[in-house]
Amino acid sequence: MPHLVILYSGNLDARTDMSVLCRRLADTMLAQRDEAGQPVFPPGGTRVFAYPAAHFAVSDGGAAGRAAGSNAEYGFAYLNLRMGRGRSEAVQQGVGRALMAEAKAHFEPLMVAMHLGVTLQIDVGAEVFDAKHSTLHPLFNKPD
Repeated sequence: MPHLVILYSGNLDARTDMSVLCRRLADTMLAQRDEAGQPVFPPGGTRVFAYPAAHFAVSDGGAAGRAAGSNAEYGFAYLNLRMGRGRSEAVQQGVGRALMAEAKAHFEPLMVAMHLGVTLQIDVGAEVFDAKHSTLHPLFNKPD
């Protein structure tokens, strides 16, 4: 943990490289620091996944755009960051602003050609069950 999951309309695949967005968002997460200057997220636990929706309906299907004389497609990207408790409100807000800025920069060229909604939500909470088994964390937890 943390995990950032992106759900998006499948029509974006032909228009943008979601792998690039995933890498940029992961790098943005890894660059975040708390009030003491410490990393907010562990490198071995930071993950970003993106899943296209092959079947989707967005808003009115384009009726409003057609009525206004536009042929632009509709699309969406929903980003959900799930992280464990323990980070301050200021850190959570800073992470949200940084991730949204990166997402906006990535999608800005698309917004010229289509109508696109981008949502970012951050969920913080107690896990009912939380088990981990990883060979990734030891790569980054080497003694100094």
